[in-house]
Amino acid sequence: MTSRLSFNSMTADRCSLPEVTEACAAHGIEWIGPWRHKVAEIGVDEAARRIADAGLRVSSLCRGGFFAADGADEDNRRAVEEAAALGTDALVLVCGPPATKDLPLARAEIERGIERLLPFAAEHGVRLGIEPLHPMMLGERSAIVTLGEALDIAERIGDPGVGVVIDVYHTFWDPRLAQEIARAAGRIVGYHVNDWLRETSHTLLERGMMGDGIIDLHGFSAMIEAAGYGGPIEVEILNPAIWEMPLSELVPLTVDRFERYVL
Repeated sequence: MTSRLSFNSMTADRCSLPEVTEACAAHGIEWIGPWRHKVAEIGVDEAARRIADAGLRVSSLCRGGFFAADGADEDNRRAVEEAAALGTDALVLVCGPPATKDLPLARAEIERGIERLLPFAAEHGVRLGIEPLHPMMLGERSAIVTLGEALDIAERIGDPGVGVVIDVYHTFWDPRLAQEIARAAGRIVGYHVNDWLRETSHTLLERGMMGDGIIDLHGFSAMIEAAGYGGPIEVEILNPAIWEMPLSELVPLTVDRFERYVL
């Protein structure tokens, strides 16, 4: 089961990418999901070399998106180039907050941004994965807050190069989750796991380690499997308490919890 575990670099955000790659290799993890700011610390070529030398593969690069921001198109093209250089075919899109109070218009602008990026991504062999975020993050991080909205965009664009990234933290609450995951068959670009702690006060930075919260991870994974996804599964935990753990403790704990609670 560990062969599908991908360690997202944000789970150890206070460590460097070389430190994380070495720890993953030492504990038998085969995949890594880097964030762009960690790649930028050492440069994309050096990052690609370090990852390859450790015997790891890149499950996805996070992140592109933020389509309403100044310079978004140029930055997203750079993100595609970085993903290709790292050897991954998946770029996670966090679509950005609305630039207007007219939410349908904001979502239409995001869709147009994805359409502009798609030909460039296709040239580089990179799929675009729209990641819906929890509704509490709409104001500052994403106007796409349900899996259904993300799938609506992917279906309207109608290209296999556009799909969805499903993170349990952002989507587990959705009453239509089972129907939407089934609908996502053939469009799942990535799957992220963590947990929702029972007493959460900071929606961005209080994700839990798998098994510490209230999400039915086995049931969630079963739905993902039934939808035909058999790729790497990223453990992505944004939590300063987790970041304080030494890698010598964090990585084996992640492996243990993944094996016990995810598959």
